[in-house]
Amino acid sequence: MHILGIDPGLHRTGLGLLSAESPTALRVIEWLTIETSPRQDLPHRLQELRSDLSAYLQKHSQPLAVVEKLFFSTNTRTAIDVSHARGVILCTLQEHDISILEPAPLALKSAITGDGKADKLQMQKMVQQLLGLTSPPRPDDAADALALAIYGALHAHSQLIG
Repeated sequence: MHILGIDPGLHRTGLGLLSAESPTALRVIEWLTIETSPRQDLPHRLQELRSDLSAYLQKHSQPLAVVEKLFFSTNTRTAIDVSHARGVILCTLQEHDISILEPAPLALKSAITGDGKADKLQMQKMVQQLLGLTSPPRPDDAADALALAIYGALHAHSQLIG
């Protein structure tokens, strides 16, 4: 089973694609980012994100995508931009008939590290360890996307046995 983790962002959206035979048999297929230019207006950037994600989904079939629920921080502008990107991502996944799992940040951190208050470095180290990588994936957006894909593998397996 292929699982796609997506870390939404207007400037940079992280993608992490895994093959998951079981929660302990995870294989990284790839990780990458989709980037848009801050010099373009919002509608153009959202259209570019949709177009690039749609092209990616046509090349790589997967039954499940995992997109983190939005966490509102103190930076309202960033939260609004991420909301726009997240909406485009969810709509594009729906257009491709891909099932969508939306964990809250606390659930994601708890599943990956055992600690719902884990910081970014702890998350990256666990992603590295769980996927058998020699170093944490870069950039951060792609590492976050891989964490989401791992969460999807754990969730899918628990649904099969539960």
